[in-house]
Amino acid sequence: MSAADTLTAELRAEVKILEEDLRQRLAVSPDVKADWNRQHTDASTVGRTAISWEEWSSERITQAAVAWVLTTVFIRFAEDNGLVKPVWISGPPARRAEALNAQSEFMRTRAQAGENPTDRDWLLEAIKYLSGLPTAKALVDETSALWLITPSGDAAGRLLAFWRERDESGELRRDLHDEKLDTRFLGDLYQDLSLEAQDKYALKQTPVFVEEFILDRTLEPALKERPLEGFKVIDPTCGSGHFLLGAFERLLERWEEHAAGLNSRARVQKTLDAIHGVDLNPFAVAIARFRLTIAALQAAGESALDAGNPIVFNLNLAAGDSLLHGLDQQEIDYGPEHHTDRTVGNHAYPTENLAALRRILDNGQYDAVVGNPPYITVKDKALNSAYRDRYRYLKRTYALTVPFMERFFGLAKSGERAGWVGQITSNSFMKRDFGAPLVEKYLPSRDMRLIINSEGAWMRGHNMDGTPTAIIVGTNRTPATDSIRVVMSKGRREGRDGGSEGKGPYWSAIAQHLDDDTYEDDWVLISALPRRDFSSHPWSLEAGSSSIQRVLEAAGRKLSDVVQSVGYTGQTNSDSAFLATADAFRRKDIPRSLWRPFITGDEVRNFGTDPQTSSLFPYVSGDLIDIVDYDQVRKWMWPNRTSLWARATFAGPTYKEEGRPWWGWHQVAKHRLSGPAITWAFIESANHFVYLDECLLHNRHAPILKLPAGASEADYLGNFALLNSSACCYWMRSACQPKGGAADSIWARTFEFAGNILEQLPIPKSLPLGRGSVLHGLAQELASCSPRALLARHAAGRESLKTASRLYHSIVAKMIAQQEELDWEVYRLYGLVDEDLTHSGNDLPELMLGERAFEIVLARRMRDDEEKTAWFARHGSTPVTEIPEHWPAAYQDLVQRRIDLIASHPYLKLLERPENKRRWATEPWEKQEERALRGWLLDHLEDRRFWFDRSGTPITRSVAQLADEVARDQDMASVLTLWEGRPDVSVAASLEKLLAREAVPFLAAYRYRESGLRKRAAWEHTWALQRREDAGEKFGQDNPIPVPPKYTSADFARKEYWDNRGKLDVPKERFVLYPDTGRETDASPVLGWAGWDHAQQAFALDQLIIQGETDGWPDERLIPLVAGLAELLPWVEQWHQEADDFYGGESAASFVGNALAERMQQVERTREQLAAWRPQPARRGRRIAK
Repeated sequence: MSAADTLTAELRAEVKILEEDLRQRLAVSPDVKADWNRQHTDASTVGRTAISWEEWSSERITQAAVAWVLTTVFIRFAEDNGLVKPVWISGPPARRAEALNAQSEFMRTRAQAGENPTDRDWLLEAIKYLSGLPTAKALVDETSALWLITPSGDAAGRLLAFWRERDESGELRRDLHDEKLDTRFLGDLYQDLSLEAQDKYALKQTPVFVEEFILDRTLEPALKERPLEGFKVIDPTCGSGHFLLGAFERLLERWEEHAAGLNSRARVQKTLDAIHGVDLNPFAVAIARFRLTIAALQAAGESALDAGNPIVFNLNLAAGDSLLHGLDQQEIDYGPEHHTDRTVGNHAYPTENLAALRRILDNGQYDAVVGNPPYITVKDKALNSAYRDRYRYLKRTYALTVPFMERFFGLAKSGERAGWVGQITSNSFMKRDFGAPLVEKYLPSRDMRLIINSEGAWMRGHNMDGTPTAIIVGTNRTPATDSIRVVMSKGRREGRDGGSEGKGPYWSAIAQHLDDDTYEDDWVLISALPRRDFSSHPWSLEAGSSSIQRVLEAAGRKLSDVVQSVGYTGQTNSDSAFLATADAFRRKDIPRSLWRPFITGDEVRNFGTDPQTSSLFPYVSGDLIDIVDYDQVRKWMWPNRTSLWARATFAGPTYKEEGRPWWGWHQVAKHRLSGPAITWAFIESANHFVYLDECLLHNRHAPILKLPAGASEADYLGNFALLNSSACCYWMRSACQPKGGAADSIWARTFEFAGNILEQLPIPKSLPLGRGSVLHGLAQELASCSPRALLARHAAGRESLKTASRLYHSIVAKMIAQQEELDWEVYRLYGLVDEDLTHSGNDLPELMLGERAFEIVLARRMRDDEEKTAWFARHGSTPVTEIPEHWPAAYQDLVQRRIDLIASHPYLKLLERPENKRRWATEPWEKQEERALRGWLLDHLEDRRFWFDRSGTPITRSVAQLADEVARDQDMASVLTLWEGRPDVSVAASLEKLLAREAVPFLAAYRYRESGLRKRAAWEHTWALQRREDAGEKFGQDNPIPVPPKYTSADFARKEYWDNRGKLDVPKERFVLYPDTGRETDASPVLGWAGWDHAQQAFALDQLIIQGETDGWPDERLIPLVAGLAELLPWVEQWHQEADDFYGGESAASFVGNALAERMQQVERTREQLAAWRPQPARRGRRIAK
């Protein structure tokens, strides 16, 4: 059977259904809930977790659901393969009836005894049987997540029905029979059974060929150096057990040779005694335990788990945290300030066996340590702190790669027969800043034997399919030699097809030539390199041209010699709370002085930047405002106060613990907030640098560099031009960290262009100032003729847009030509070429994509079948094989000289390659035009005249009503037709399509799925406590206000709701949608303005209720509107307590409170019943729900 085909997806769906059942079970099981609350409190108190109760309990529910589903997999596998005598679910097809009859008899017997048995009891009967078998009891012992919470009888019945389902021919739809008892399919379940667990634990399987390679390079040499008796191997991140199973096979073979006189059971146990595994994920350990049990059963020559002569296998597996558990506290002295470390290390969840973890994870006992540790960063603040207390080389936002590197070596034996360590891990530590302490302070003290840049090999879930990897092999001792064997990449990567099963050219070169003295091909370079080269950070494992590097470095200066600072302007550490579009801040009346354009890396392109986002920046003259003085800012920020207060400071405590204002940015580099700067795209395939006359707000993905005070514009433009050159692109791609993902061409591969590495860029004596000035000027011209700029000046017509388009594309062609001149000028400035290869005339022609010298060379190679490339197709250009005749003769001659040099010059044939040249991947004019027209229309649709009557009363509008007014506005009607692209569509139809993505329903029940509603309830609880805090109640460390959970896209009923709200559910939409409130004569969607305050929203709702009463709506139709009033009332009471003439002299709070009480009585619903109301399932499609 192939579990990957259908079973994994089918069981994932069953897990989701079971999670809902367990959630309901938890809600009606006070004892279980109280126990879970106690466990969460204990874990929080000792510093094992800082996540909210909602998130923590949700993870437990997932673990329990997966455990129950996996247990049915184990049972079915045992039944289908005859490993047990009874059958409970179905067993082989011939025994299905037997299983059903057995269950019927069980139910009848229990019922006769006065019980009320359910399908859950029948499953528990199967589990009870397994627990009574010496061979299988560990699969369902007290540490199994099964016992966290049990499902309802109905849910258990669904699981049984799933496994008993038959196809059209009457055969069982799912059959787990396997002649070889192969359990590797469980690895697919481990990785994909729960997407939430996959994200939390970074579940990625190790490919078989990688597992075998690492065992070849660790286990085998370790075995050659020492006796088999007492040999021990561990995978401290064992996952579903791939390394453990591989080690089991090898060690069993050794024991069969070494102790042929022992019976098979004894040899198997000797082998099992050597194998140890730990994983943080309980269901991973359950799978590994089952797989190892089946392998041991086979190896012992047994055919059943319940054989007549009971067999007992002792397995050294445990669920737990390898980074916390088992550390020798006496050996590691962290000082008295870390006295709670013992408590954290001694904490165990019910799924963890602390005694086993201490025994297995004791340092310095293993002959081989192997594994594939997680590559993620630590999101749980408490765990982050606990790890920092234990591992000395953690810096900033580190990946788990770093502490696991130290832990792997620490578990290995030291001394003369030091243990061997091998792991496949993320290569991020090699170049990212957080890896510097590991590279410079720890790894030089270890005997590193092998460093492999494995990122070019195809591996499912890694490299081109995920995170770039490296393989590290060494021993836990001081270095024994002066060199390290290294595999460097030539930059090419295997695709899914060419690299399957480790047969691709990249991996084959490693596997076949690793032990050659030196080996080089088009994919890798293998050689022994001086160990000292790897004692400083960053590492470079790219096999570029060292001769080019030497020429560049001969420049004598580095960028760090000419810049004053490199970094970014600040970070919020809660972007969802601070960032929004400019229209959102205007809509909420945030003072213009307190928000600024916010540049991200995606917006830094081709010498210009076009920020689409802004950020709240609550500072005046560099000082943080007092939020009580800015009412609108306070209303924007207050809902996220607890989340913002929970941000960690640089010292470790939270903002609240440190007494730090919750509304401020996490960090602000005041010295970078004014004056000129150069910004760049942090993650990109090529170098994109932009000169800014005045610095804006930049996140880490658009860092900036500033020259010393007094630097002129010429100084900036010269450096700006140099940084945009192809020579610098070559250097940056060689020096910086590559990203993972499915870039199928070298030139499409993205990198992290980190500031600390960029500072090492060699700088020539002269800079290309003239080119910088021209390119900067062209970029400004380009921005001024964009559709958005045009519409900002007037309501453009079709002809003016066509004229602007022609000008726009002409400017781009000029920029392409100037960039080409820049590249060839910089080659000379660096001394890479001696002659001037730039055009000296004033008749430089415009260039189209495909007409650059390197592209002509590439097109010819394609024509002659010497190279295959998607360069032209990907960029929408036509391959040009001949120099265009319409160019000036001098320019034609120059391009021919360039072409000749590309073919013959050793440097230029590497530099003039697609990966080093600007791609000019700009947003198509048509998309720019659509976005600009849409933005113009939406801005004008927010005009107050649409949403307030002449007396200032808020009014809702149907789309049909809006259409009537828009049709009478000549400019709006004209622009709407341009946006639609055709004149024969009605204004109403166009408006409905336009507004579909811009409106979010007024009521939570419309906005969220059930998972989102649960999170919303947690947020409302937090807000209620915040209001009590505002009233003077104290909440300290002993009774903190809980941080509510963040939302995900899966929590929202529609994608556009998520797009407008985000993970903190901040209302950034333009309009409010009121579903099912249209009139009989007008069924078009009804909208309100999202710029209304809470009181105005409540008043609009009340008016809709009055309209419904007038139209004779039944109570069922009024109930959601009343529920909306109930949701708004706490906010109206919070912000609108003052008397208001609009409400007859009473406050809006009093008016809305009285209206709600009256409406509740009218529809005969309590607050709880209103909160429980749910709409009918929404229709599919993109139209606004009506």
